[in-house]
Amino acid sequence: MTGTDGFTDFFYPSKDGLRLHARIYGHSNEARTPVVCLPGLTRNVRDFHEFALFLSTHPETPRKVVAFDYRGRGASAYDPEWKNYNIVTEADDVLAGLDTLGIPRAAFIGTSRGGLIIHMLAVMRLSLLKAAIFNDIGPVVEAAGLAHIRSYLESPVQAATFAEVEQAQREIHGADFPALVDEDWVRMVKAIYRDDNGRPVADYDPALINTVVTLDLRQALPALWDQFDALNTIPVMVIRGENTRLLSTETVAEMNRRHPGMEVISIAGQGHPPMLETRDLRERIARFLGQLEKSPDR
Repeated sequence: MTGTDGFTDFFYPSKDGLRLHARIYGHSNEARTPVVCLPGLTRNVRDFHEFALFLSTHPETPRKVVAFDYRGRGASAYDPEWKNYNIVTEADDVLAGLDTLGIPRAAFIGTSRGGLIIHMLAVMRLSLLKAAIFNDIGPVVEAAGLAHIRSYLESPVQAATFAEVEQAQREIHGADFPALVDEDWVRMVKAIYRDDNGRPVADYDPALINTVVTLDLRQALPALWDQFDALNTIPVMVIRGENTRLLSTETVAEMNRRHPGMEVISIAGQGHPPMLETRDLRERIARFLGQLEKSPDR
């Protein structure tokens, strides 16, 4: 049963005993493919709230939506060993959640790190994937984008009020996101920070930063082309922020070459990652998902 906020909270155990969290929007519908939402490195289920509400209550194609908090983020338990904050372990946690929920197949939307986790799922359990939507991520992660992420994670915002946090986020990301309006910035801040008696607190384990600061950015990260190629039998969409530093146009072009028919959307005035509920993006995603029911055997 869906709560008054449009979702229910779902808790389940990881294989190593952590209490993990997801949100469930809408209801199971045999005629509609469920959607699984996977957030970025330090982000959580609140990133998808408006988007998940839209999909789960769509007047023509309502569908069940499940958004996951990885270990160490949002309402999921923190891991005492920070090295477990890796995409293989996190993919396994997602599998555990879907198995508990009894979801054998779904369309996946991965923002940033969430897209890397989709790559892992492609080789861990390809049959689970009905379609894949990559939000500003691909098999190659640009060092310039990682350097930018590391720079603001190493110097976290210190603010006493949400208004101060919002101003700080505008200063950090404003040049990359000129298309955002005031309500977008407010929504972004409320997604990143939890309210601790009126004080904003970044909603993730501070130890998570170790996964970025320990990277040697002089060396390219291993590319995931083999994992991406495993997706060549399912529909794929790639969303790229016009001002992103993490996903290059060259990588998108190579993805398109390897996966002919892949749908590519460029989002003007946004960087990494584009907000799914802005402009007409959510409607375009809904149309893409609607095609899945027209090709049920794919």
